Amino acid sequence: MDLLDGKVALVTGAGRGIGLAVARLFAREGARVVVNDTGCELDGNGYDESVADGAVREIEAEGGRAVASHHDVASTDGARGAVQVGVDAYGSLDVLVTCAGVLRDRTLLKMDEAAWDAVTTVMLKGTFLCLQAAARQMTVQGGGGRIVTMTGLPGYLGGFGQANLAAACAGVHGLVRTAAIELQKHRITVNAVAPLAKTRMTEALPVLEGFDNVLVDHVAPVVLALASDRCGERTGNVLAVAGARVNALRFVETAGKFKDESAGVFTVDEIDEHWAAITKV
Repeated sequence: MDLLDGKVALVTGAGRGIGLAVARLFAREGARVVVNDTGCELDGNGYDESVADGAVREIEAEGGRAVASHHDVASTDGARGAVQVGVDAYGSLDVLVTCAGVLRDRTLLKMDEAAWDAVTTVMLKGTFLCLQAAARQMTVQGGGGRIVTMTGLPGYLGGFGQANLAAACAGVHGLVRTAAIELQKHRITVNAVAPLAKTRMTEALPVLEGFDNVLVDHVAPVVLALASDRCGERTGNVLAVAGARVNALRFVETAGKFKDESAGVFTVDEIDEHWAAITKV
């Protein structure tokens, strides 16, 4: 259908997994793709340029156009550098998809500062820096743009041993909501996807054991829908994808319980008494 014909798209974390599936689909839909990946290990350590280079060769073998970026997008210079690769190679940037992420699972009592910083720096700070750099370029161009970030279910439900990941994912939700408000006047839509798919980052999750139909190929078309003009003016949304199921994720506010007497000040006993009414969705 060539939904991205003529567009330039930067996909971070595009050397493997969901990022690679997105980059390949984008190229098949006519986009010129910047494949960003440092080739690091799951915990964020290491560096291997062949990961991004290999993804570019794979896209080119399928008839697509792509260029590699080996920048660390968790730094200001790296995020700006990745955007500049697209501008230098293809003249503009129209789409950003942030898929870069690392894992360092530890229970809360055992998690050290390094594990916390590694995950939140890549997944939250890195998302912010890429979003900012891409939005600045799109604003200068004046033609609008599409930004799609990755978040995750731990940000909404929590996850055992994943305090760092949960905090980063919840932070991305707030970032997306704010960016959607601020960038709307520039005709830049900002949405997020919370995927559950079998990748090297999730292969050890017990919840996915025995499931062979929760694939990266389920995720990529949802990202495409938000990255193409078929998205229209839809912005500030989070779509969860798990196999054949797509649904929206939101933080909800309950109707709550009102107190008219005593100037509306609740006592502890009254909060305890009305707990069900206060928390019922």
